[in-house]
Amino acid sequence: MSAILIFLGLVTAIAGWWLARQRLMSKPWLEVGPVTAFPETEAPLMHPAKIGLGVFLAVVGAIFALLISAYFMRMAYADWQATPMPWLLWLNTGMLVLASAALQCAVVAAHKGQVDNLRLALLAGALASVAFLGGQLLAWRDLAAGGYYAADNPAVSFFYLITAMHGLHIIGGLFVLGRANVRAWRGDRLSRLVLTTELCAMYWHVLLVVWLVLFAVLMGWAADFIDICRRLLS
Repeated sequence: MSAILIFLGLVTAIAGWWLARQRLMSKPWLEVGPVTAFPETEAPLMHPAKIGLGVFLAVVGAIFALLISAYFMRMAYADWQATPMPWLLWLNTGMLVLASAALQCAVVAAHKGQVDNLRLALLAGALASVAFLGGQLLAWRDLAAGGYYAADNPAVSFFYLITAMHGLHIIGGLFVLGRANVRAWRGDRLSRLVLTTELCAMYWHVLLVVWLVLFAVLMGWAADFIDICRRLLS
């Protein structure tokens, strides 16, 4: 339970900072002077699509926090048997890091008007994401080949559940990223691609952070860290 409270507290703090930065909590009817008095000191208002995506990602983060909390609570039962993690998870993590980095490069290229670089970066991000999903399926196959089935071990069940949930979010994002690739390669206006590219990059960055947390949990590092924190606080 402590893990979910910490995670939700972090999400709340980030959301509060984000809202304050976008001036969504300001009261313009109480302000004195013209709106454009000091334009250089005001943060630009964020596009509604980014705000909507941010709210959605906060909900996604809460869902994964609940899964992680359930994972830790289930570990306390006697029938829990730690599952050896496939080595492919390391390679898959690298693929997701590559996808996130490629989409960040796409954002930079879009703002600079570098259409060719934008196309290549979007394509690289999509291919790396597909490679990540393929690697996750291979990791499932390796577990099954080793005799680790969901019905026999709750730890294996959680592995399949957590990785499947994360993979479904990647698949959902690939539909938008695929459309962005099609629009970029068919020569749509760059101004129309900037927002879509930024949304894709934002989505992938958050999913990368979520996966890194999940990876630490599945590898057992997070449990060790929580134990150390409990000993320090006790």
